[in-house]
Parts: sequence; structure tokens; C-alpha cells
Amino acid sequence: MPRLLPLLTLGLAISGCSLAPEYQRPTAPIPDQWQLGGANRAVTEQQTDWQQFVVDPGQRALVKQALSNNRSLRQTLLDMEAARAQYGIQHADRMPNIGLDASGQRQRMPADVSTSGGAETQSQYQVGLGLATFELDLFGRVRNLSEAALQSYLASEQATQSARISLIADVVAASLQRAGSRRQLAIAEETLAARNASLELIGLLRTTGAADELDYQQALAEQQAVVAQIEQLGRAVAQAENALRLLTGAQQLGSLPPLTAEPLQLGSLAPGAPSSLLEARPDIRAAEHQLLARQANIGAARAAFFPRVSLTGALGNTSSDLSNLFNSGQNSWAFSPQLTLPLFDGGRNRAALDLAVARRDAAVAAYEERIQVAFREVSDALAATGTLARESEALKRRSTASQRALELAQTRYMSGATDYFRVLDTQQSELQARLAHVQVQTRQQLALTDLFRALGGSWQSTRQPRSAPVQQVISQR
Repeated sequence: MPRLLPLLTLGLAISGCSLAPEYQRPTAPIPDQWQLGGANRAVTEQQTDWQQFVVDPGQRALVKQALSNNRSLRQTLLDMEAARAQYGIQHADRMPNIGLDASGQRQRMPADVSTSGGAETQSQYQVGLGLATFELDLFGRVRNLSEAALQSYLASEQATQSARISLIADVVAASLQRAGSRRQLAIAEETLAARNASLELIGLLRTTGAADELDYQQALAEQQAVVAQIEQLGRAVAQAENALRLLTGAQQLGSLPPLTAEPLQLGSLAPGAPSSLLEARPDIRAAEHQLLARQANIGAARAAFFPRVSLTGALGNTSSDLSNLFNSGQNSWAFSPQLTLPLFDGGRNRAALDLAVARRDAAVAAYEERIQVAFREVSDALAATGTLARESEALKRRSTASQRALELAQTRYMSGATDYFRVLDTQQSELQARLAHVQVQTRQQLALTDLFRALGGSWQSTRQPRSAPVQQVISQR
């Protein structure tokens, strides 16, 4: 057994020769500049932390609640923990498995097989350290399997980061939709009060003959149209609140922050160069880690064509008498090396290598596709934020003009200079203009939220994403 220790040391020293192909990051299939689509936006390399983007206190509270209680995120976190545990299992195969063994045996030997010529009872007791089958990783099979497990864990870690960013964006979007629908509802309720007053006025004018039945029925139809619109907007508010309760894990409506009459505020965003997406987006980093895992599997598949050397050994005491087991002179050791060389396997190893290569190539395609999707998402969000800003200004001017037109139409109707059709037409235009302005303001904020999501959100956690043992293992690779 003393000779076994140098062999183990030598085995550990020479193990880890990798047959995996050298990794070269695929070229990003995207342009060097953003297609801004009319958006006039500065380019910066600075990323934005979510708390710099979400500046409203109520929204921040919702985001923090969601990060603590969201069930989908919790599942993703548990999947990451499972991947980390799987890596720990795979990495343990690179180290010797040494345990304490103790055994005893008594057997009776008949006379015809006994060495003494007569029947006898034999005893044997043994205690010591045992080395389970340990593979000298001469061609990197175990190392590459460990590397693949590590990259899968890192991919799951990045998937968790991506899930966090998506959750933040979903919470912000739901709160924006809730606030936007509530502002539209307030406009509709205000309009309904005005329609009720108009209906009452037309009713009085009808009794005096200053208005006819047609005017009254038209005013009633317009009033009921607003009532129906209020129901639609109330439904939109309720659905947005249901989405928020699901995202945040809130059980009661009272746990949601109150709404204000003004649109919610968000921080500004500016993208870096397209190449910065490779580092900013966790889903792209996850795809690259999956590619690295497939790359390592090729090395493990190649190693299957080469000899596999395994060691088994034991060191301890052996005696036929239990009372003498620990006496001097009872030392024993055993050493059993084994070499396995594949000669014929029906093409299994070749098929396994072809499978590993095909999966690597598929991972390359998935990585490149993920980059292209990210580029499109950022480009779409940039185009939306630029055009919606100008659209919002135009609709604001339209709303102001519509309100003035309504005032003029009502004045002319009361003076008899025009009929009630003109008043109804301007009432409808004024309401739709105000609702459209609020809607495009909400869409503008939602586009900014989409840009936050598309840029990767620059999630910055306050805790270390990896445990200390995993960090140490990574640094020692």
C-alpha cells in the first residue's frame, strides 16, 4: 500500500488531459450599430440597475415583493440549486473515494477441502482504509463531464438572472397598465358626469320645445356609450390588479399601492454598442454556457475511444483472531489496478461522439439565434420609444384642440348657431382624444420597460450568486 500513494499522486497529477476542441466564441451575427428606426437616443456603455430605472416608490415596493414571493422565480432558483448540486456530484468523481471498512467472516470447511485434512472452522477479521474504484483521468473523460456539469450550473444561474429581470419588467408593465387604465377610467367617469348633465339639460329643453326627441335619444345613446366604456376600463383595471397579485404573491387588494392621477415615472435608458449585449443579457450568457457544456461533452465522448485505467486498494489490519486484530505484524494491504481498452462496441462510441458534435452545433445555432433575437428586441424597443414620444406630443395637442372645439360647439349650440349633431361629434372626438393620449403615454412607458428587459436590465444582486466552494473550484480549474 505505501507504493499506492505515489501512484495516486502521479495519477492526480497527469489526469485532466482534455480532448475537448478548443473553444472559440462564434461571431455575433448582428450589425455594429443599432437600427434606431427614427429614435434619437444617445449610446452609452453604462448599464442601468433596476432601482435606477424603477424610481416610483410604489413600483419599487411591488418589485421587491415579487422578488421575495413570486412562485415562478422560486422554481427557477430551486432549479439552479439542483444544477449546483449536480455539479458537486460530478466534480466529486475527480477525487479518490476513501472510506473506513471493517468486516468479519467465519466459515466451516469440511475435511475433503480443508488443508489440514480434517474439518475446521476458519475466521478472518479485517479493518482499514479502502480506496473505491478510482479512474486515472488520463484523457480527460471525468474532467470534461465535470466541466459540462459546471457549465450547465452556470447556465442555470444566468437563467435565474434572466428570470429576475423578466419578473421586474413584468411587474413594472402590470403596474403601468393598471395606472394607465385607471387614468382612462377617471377620464371616462368625468366624461359620464358631463354626459349626465347634458342629458338632463336636453331633457329640460325638450319639455320647453327647444330640443326634440331626436336630440334627447342621441344624448342618451352617447351617455350609455360612456357607461359601457367605463365597464371596459374597470375590467382592464381589475385584470391588471389580478396580474400584479399573481406576480407579487399578494393575497389582498389592499397590499397594492394607491394610484395617482399622474403617470408613473421611470428612469432613462440608453443602450451600449450591440456587442455589449453579449455581456449584458443573461439569456445570451446562459446560451454560451450551454454551448461550453456541449463542447466539454465532445471531449468526454472522444476520451471513450482511449484506455481507461482504474485503481482499487486497501490498507489496514487482518487477523484470524479478533483479539489480535490491532497487534503489530497484522498489517495488510491490497492494490488492484485495472486497464480497459475498447475494441468492439458495435459503433456505440462513434455514435456517442456524433451525438455530442451534433448537440454542440445545435447549441451554436441556438446561441447565434439568441443574439439575433436580442438585437431585434432592442431595435424594436428603441424604435418604439422614439416614435411614441413624438406620437404622445401630437396626441397631447389633439386633446387640447378637442377640448377647445367642444367648448365652442356647446356655446354655439346654446346660442342656436348649430345643431346637437355637432355637439355629439365634438364630444366623441374630445373623449377619444383624451383616452388616446393616456393610452399612448402608457405604451411609451411600456416600450421603455421593454427596452429595460431587452438590454438585460443590469441586475445587480446584493448577495454572491455562487457559494464559496463553487467559486474555489472554478478558480482552481
